[in-house]
Amino acid sequence: MNLPDSKQQSNKAEPVQAQPMPTTAMAPDKVIVDEARIAHTLSSCGGSDPVHIREIIAKAKELRGLDLEDTAALLTCDDPALLEEIFAAASYVKDAIYGRRVVLFAPLYYSSTCVNNCLYCGFRRDAKRSRRTLSLEEVAREVGALEREGHRRLLVIGGETPGPKAIGRLMDVIRTVYETRDGGEIRRVNVETAPMTIEEFRQLAQARIGTYVVFQETYHRATYKAMHPDGPKADYDWRIEVMDRAMRAGIEDVGIGVLYGLYDYRFDTLALLEHARHLETVHGTGPHTISVPRVEPTPDAPLSLAPPAALTDLDLCKVVAILRLSVPYTGIILSTREPPQLRDKLLDLGVSQMSAGSCTEPGGYAGEHDSASQFPVADTRSLDDVIRSIAHHGYLPSFCTGCYRKGRTGADFMELAKPGLIRMHCLPNALFTYLEYLMDYASEATRQVGLDLIETQVEHEVPPARRNTVRKMIERIRAGERDLYL
Repeated sequence: MNLPDSKQQSNKAEPVQAQPMPTTAMAPDKVIVDEARIAHTLSSCGGSDPVHIREIIAKAKELRGLDLEDTAALLTCDDPALLEEIFAAASYVKDAIYGRRVVLFAPLYYSSTCVNNCLYCGFRRDAKRSRRTLSLEEVAREVGALEREGHRRLLVIGGETPGPKAIGRLMDVIRTVYETRDGGEIRRVNVETAPMTIEEFRQLAQARIGTYVVFQETYHRATYKAMHPDGPKADYDWRIEVMDRAMRAGIEDVGIGVLYGLYDYRFDTLALLEHARHLETVHGTGPHTISVPRVEPTPDAPLSLAPPAALTDLDLCKVVAILRLSVPYTGIILSTREPPQLRDKLLDLGVSQMSAGSCTEPGGYAGEHDSASQFPVADTRSLDDVIRSIAHHGYLPSFCTGCYRKGRTGADFMELAKPGLIRMHCLPNALFTYLEYLMDYASEATRQVGLDLIETQVEHEVPPARRNTVRKMIERIRAGERDLYL
């Protein structure tokens, strides 16, 4: 693939220096991210030695992941020819694990009220803008609008508003999403919301959620403190330990991420991987997803207009590709913060899930634009346009939720994902949900492209032993049946 032009001036950070650990840091045996180790690894990994880089690439193609030192070497590689080889390897690994499918979802913002004051966020407490918390009737209208577009998977998001009623409110929103039927149905709700106690997570685990998502934003303590001056989110340790509490409470699938642009992307990527490996070591299961958002210019958040460690398009491509090589089993999520052309390129480098047709303000899907958004959307295409573009690029759009309902979650999912066996389930289920969309919601142009793609996938990608079963289920969907999965 051609290397992308830089979106911003390249951020050539100086070698990372370890910061003194604050007095509130966790005891040594509980440290999840070792700043000194990461700094030393980055400073000692050397340059772009072609022989060494190619050895790492060969190791990554064995689908067993990479250690911290190997990942650091790739992150510090700037040679264009070697980067092309890294990108090609990432595409190979993604296809080996997941095949050429892309899971689609939409975010549903139910509140823009927040007590935190994150300097980069449009919902920050001190931002002078209108706020809105949707009633359950308004939530249902939003869900109906999304269902009529063809969505089947939502990510429920709200600002942090602590109090005894917060978890109850979230549970009511989730229940409303599942109960709403307005031209379709939402089959899986993922949740991105503030860290909770173990008891609150136990309640959330009963709500049939898919993945629980929280970003650390940056793993660098000093930078984290500067970016989050007050509010509950100012507590670094409470946030970084959130997934431990969630998993102890019975939530099997969790999603982590970095907000790139706050600190050196090399440090934060290595720290993210240390966090992932901590979860696998302690709980037996690594993160189900990793997200890679960048700081985007947002009104009322001055820091976002000039991020301290702005990430170029090329560096974002490096991050996605290297994450795919380092943790091949993990889904990589891309939001509509990024423009269409870049999103298309990132599909080739390891992205396996993306939002589409997104709105980042409460009430926006129903046309009620009376509050500000969390961040501006760069990919403003409709769901139909995104699906047609994905198909044109030879990828299979998917709304599959079969693994959740078949119990292939947590460790069971990882046992299938690590050797690449999960694609044997994902491919047929993607075909079924894609055909549903084409039959019930797609424009004529999108339908024709999609039907041709489905036939090609059945003929060339579905294993012969399963092809007859898949064709029979496709005919059942054409005849009017819905929600079939293996």
